[in-house]
Amino acid sequence: MSFDLKTTIQPNIERSTPEKKLNRLIDEIEQQKRLLAAWQQAKDEIRAYSQKALMPAYRELYSTLYEQMQTLWNSLSMYGLSKSDTAQVEDKIQALARLLQGSRMLNQKQMDEVDKMHTYYQQASEYSQKKKPKKKIAESYDEPENQGIEEDHYESEGWNSEQYQHAREQAKFKRQQDKQAQAEKLVNQSLKTVYLKIASIIHPDREPDESKKAEKTELLQRANEAYEQEDLFFLLKLQLEVEQSKNGSNKGLSTEQVKFYQHALEAQSQALKKQIQELIDSLVWSNKAKVAVQKSKGQLNITDLYKQIDADVSAVKQQLKAEKQRLAFMGKESGLEMLLEHQVL
Repeated sequence: MSFDLKTTIQPNIERSTPEKKLNRLIDEIEQQKRLLAAWQQAKDEIRAYSQKALMPAYRELYSTLYEQMQTLWNSLSMYGLSKSDTAQVEDKIQALARLLQGSRMLNQKQMDEVDKMHTYYQQASEYSQKKKPKKKIAESYDEPENQGIEEDHYESEGWNSEQYQHAREQAKFKRQQDKQAQAEKLVNQSLKTVYLKIASIIHPDREPDESKKAEKTELLQRANEAYEQEDLFFLLKLQLEVEQSKNGSNKGLSTEQVKFYQHALEAQSQALKKQIQELIDSLVWSNKAKVAVQKSKGQLNITDLYKQIDADVSAVKQQLKAEKQRLAFMGKESGLEMLLEHQVL
């Protein structure tokens, strides 16, 4: 039986504003489902392509940065560096250790050395901070008129602007999480409600006619599959289909039905957005790619990601070339002095 949810809403009369919104939701969900299917189909190929093209370049880059860290560490005992030069070298070693610590591009022996280096400088920094006398810092600044009561509260608690911004971002993230949790809860509730409604109408055991019993068995199987896959959109369409078949009519939805379907579809849309975002996040490998995906709002052509991988590979190789040249200078006392003099360590 062919079926179109949009034509079921109001077949022959002018649609109201709520029904138009329902139609837009239906279109949006159908587009989201196609987009999710496209990402799911392409994810393994994208991962394989990035592993083959991008990961070797990154591994070589991080290996070079590890060699820089070791070379600079050895230079502290090999060369008679001034106090200011020593401080620059140690700052660079600490920065490299911090960068490499979160990497999965090194072998276990290298990671152990990185952890030791990072721990050493972290402890040295903490010791240095303890030795410094505590000073009371008075901060004063003009407050913009449009910052609002919320920021006044944070400032009265002694927060700086960075802490305030972080708090706002955390609050925003919490609201998004709450919204997603609410959407998931509504989807689960609607899934069960719609599924039970369908099952009550078409359950084969209640059908004496064998031909109709076979048809209802097939419909119930489709409902079971949709319920297992948490496909609320399909169940909503199926519910309308079986109700129309039961009533033998093609009349539009009631106001209460429109309201229920709207809330259920909005929840389904939120759930799909989350699935798409999680899938994209698992594939994104660079800040440039993240920005491109964010700007496209998930609509980025998948083939463009292959171009982004190639662009990232090119950028990593350029950086690798520069880091190898820097490493070559670090290996000689005169080269290290030149890097320090021009502050390009």
